[in-house]
Amino acid sequence: MKGKGSDQIRRDFFNFFEEKRHVVAESSSLVPEDDPTLLFTNAGMNQFKPIFLGEKAGYESGGEIWKRVVNTQRCIRVSGKHNDLEEVGRDTYHHTLFEMLGNWSFGDYFKKEAIGWAWELLVDRWGLDPDRLYATVFEGNEQDGLPVDEESIELWKSETSIDPSHILKFGREDNFWEMGETGPCGPCSEIHVDLRSDKERREPSGAELVNRDDPRVLEIWNL
Repeated sequence: MKGKGSDQIRRDFFNFFEEKRHVVAESSSLVPEDDPTLLFTNAGMNQFKPIFLGEKAGYESGGEIWKRVVNTQRCIRVSGKHNDLEEVGRDTYHHTLFEMLGNWSFGDYFKKEAIGWAWELLVDRWGLDPDRLYATVFEGNEQDGLPVDEESIELWKSETSIDPSHILKFGREDNFWEMGETGPCGPCSEIHVDLRSDKERREPSGAELVNRDDPRVLEIWNL
């Protein structure tokens, strides 16, 4: 991974998921042409909303309907729930205009493959140190009747070589994906990387800095 520029990272990401039988989708417009619910495209999933809503069977490309897609999406976040504008300049990792890479399954694979492939790309292909990686999962919410995401915890253990002590539980704010009062929602699992030097990592541990707004321990993937 060291020394790779954005072009190479993007190419590697596409190539990896094409090997996993994904088709590459073009980035959609920053100003959605047929979605009155959005002022700007703010996430990689926006162009796939008709598929998630059941209006389309999958992504159409080359005369075929694809259930597996990989894409890069230009995003603007200056309004709505995902408004990063107020954070720009306060830290080193919030931006209003950025690029989001994603792999998508429309009723095909699910948690097992998503977790295993993310680890394969980051560790086996890009050579990230697994000791610097942390996985977060949803800790459940008794008030809302939501259970702990035990399935993801077990899959992190069975599908990767992660240190089990690096699997951390967090609440709704960090590990439950939702856009509003109604609509798609559910537990998510994220990957964080500790970018500190070996000397800095002695204390505190990376686990203590995950989801603590420390620019040296960053979320790099939301599964």
